[in-house]
Order: sequence, then structure tokens, then C-alpha cells
Amino acid sequence: MKNFKLFATIFIASMSMILCGCVNKNAVVTVNGEAITRAQYEKAFDAVANNSMFAQMGIDLKKDENSFLHLMLKERVINELVVKKLIDQEISKRKIKVSKEDMDKQLKSIIDKVGSKEKFNALLKENGVTTSQFKKDLTDEVKIQKLVDSLSVVSVSDKDALKFYKDNEDKFKNPDKVRASHILVSANPEELKAKILETAEGKKLSEGDLDAAVKKDMAEKRAKADKLLAEVKKNPSEFAKIAKENSDDTVSAKQGGDLGFFAKEEMVEPFANAAFNMKPNTISSVVQTPYGYHIIMVTDRQKAGVEPFEKVKSEIKEFLTNQEKVKVLQQFVDTLKNNAKIEYNDPSFNPAAIQKALKEQTKNNPALMESQKSAKD
Repeated sequence: MKNFKLFATIFIASMSMILCGCVNKNAVVTVNGEAITRAQYEKAFDAVANNSMFAQMGIDLKKDENSFLHLMLKERVINELVVKKLIDQEISKRKIKVSKEDMDKQLKSIIDKVGSKEKFNALLKENGVTTSQFKKDLTDEVKIQKLVDSLSVVSVSDKDALKFYKDNEDKFKNPDKVRASHILVSANPEELKAKILETAEGKKLSEGDLDAAVKKDMAEKRAKADKLLAEVKKNPSEFAKIAKENSDDTVSAKQGGDLGFFAKEEMVEPFANAAFNMKPNTISSVVQTPYGYHIIMVTDRQKAGVEPFEKVKSEIKEFLTNQEKVKVLQQFVDTLKNNAKIEYNDPSFNPAAIQKALKEQTKNNPALMESQKSAKD
């Protein structure tokens, strides 16, 4: 059911920009007399490009401004900036404000969905998002939600939710799940090797001596895991306490090692195989994975089945409500666009010009044409 949990914005991802209320010579586009500057565009472009799948593949989208991919992204970014400007103008016109209570309520809702404040903070860190940036983005999101609420009252009935549930029963099927806690002793040969090579002594080692040093470190880590296992076996009721004090998985350690319920495919194979072959209230031997050495305690099991409607009704209603809000906002943005005065001070930023350049490139390249169609879909 996690596909129906909404964590992000209703319509567009919030962008970090300094908005200017005046036309200036650096404006590449003006929207109802307000500027979108080149600096704002470049900042927004970088934010999207650096987090795209192309960046992960090592493709620099900024290298060639006339490339097909660069032009596609340019059109997307400029359209999003125009939409954001229109929405910001409307929010300002309607004097929509966000109170501390609004923010606290929204933040609590997100943390509840993630599971805990610790997991939420870990998620921010994992995605390279600072707390201040998140709060700014969340403020923008709450303003957009308030704008939508002022446009239309969206209501989803129990009947609507039940119909969605029956039409999408496959989405509510759960596989076999296990609930387990673990104690992790971090031990990855490559990481240990890199750590050794960071030292002056390590840089002097031959390949053979380096391998020997890594094996020694791995053996010490294994010995630590064996010692912790002996402690746990001696007194299983102390598992949570021992996990808090010793586990290198700092997020789960705060919960006494508890990982919650998980399906087999959610964990690395050695860990999953061990956990799913255990009975509740039993403790494993030391299990090695790429992360290191684990001591696992299974606390519960859950058979495969379909989530009852009553259990997921509220999440379905939230999902359907947000879908309707997206439609409301989209229709409103279309109206704003039709009535707005949008001037492309720099013609190269005009979507029509970008589309023309894209069509020129696809004329003799069917593969590019197909990729453009797929991207739009």
C-alpha cells in the first residue's frame, strides 16, 4: 500500500529560487511583468539535471546546449518555472499564509508515514536534502494545498474508495512477511581496504600485505559478532539493549534493532534466507552479507494475503483525494496560462522554439522521435 502514501507536492516539485518582482536585463522570461532570470533558470536546471538518471549514468546534460536531451530538459524546466511563477503570483494575490500549526501538522503527517523521526532524518540525509531546504519546500507545498482547497472542495466517498479497492485488488496483496530485529557489525572488505589505504602506513603496504590486513580486520569483526551472539544467546530478553549499545545500524539500533515487517525481496539474499527460515522468538547464528555480520531475532511472521478494505480505506481516500486535487490545480493552471502575459525575452527559451529545434533533430532520427514520445508519456 506504500504506493498510495503521498509525501511530496500535489502537482510539481518545489524548487529553491529567489523570486524577483521586477523586470530586469537578466530576465529570460517575464510572467505578468515578473522576471524569471537566467540565474534562476540555471539553478533549477542544475537541480533537475544533477538528480536525473542521466547524471547517474555519467552523462553531463550541460555539456552541449543544443543536444536533444539538454533541449528536452530545458523545455521542462522553463515550463515548470513559469507554472511556479503563476502559482506564486496567485498565492500572493489571495494572501495565502502558512502558520506554525500548519507546518507542524504537515510534518507530523509525513513523519508518521515514514515511521519515526529518526527514519525521516535518515531519509533526508540519504537524499542529500538539508532540514532547512525541506522546510522551505514543505512551506511551498502547504501553500499549494491551501490554494487548491480555496478553489474547490474535494470529497471522496466510502463508495468511491470501495470501487477503487475492488478494481485494484492486486495492489493490496501482501507477500509473506517477517518481523525481525538485528545487530549489525559493519564489515565490508572493500570498505576496510579503502580505509587502510587512507593511512600513511597503508599506502606503503604491498598487495599481499594489504589483503592480509583486510583479512585480519574481517576476522576481528567476526570475533566481535561471535561475542555479541554469545551474549544474546545467554540472555535473549536483552537483545534490544545489546542492539542499542552495539549495532552499527544506527537507525534500527535506536529501536532496539527492530526492522519492522518486511518481505523477502526487500532484504539482501543471505539475510532474507536466514530470517524466513526462522520461527518467531528464535535467534540466528552469525549471518554474513555485504554489509557485515548480522545477528537476527525473528519476532513475528505474517502470512500472504489481501489487506482488508477497512484497514486501507483511509489511505485510498487520501490517494483519490489527492488525485482530484491534481486535476483541480491542473485546470486552474491552464486557466492562469491562458490569461497570463508570458514574454520570452530570450527567444531560445520559448517552448515553441525548443520544440522546433527538437523536431529538426528527430527528422532523420526515428530513435530520437521514439524517445521523445516515451518521455512525454
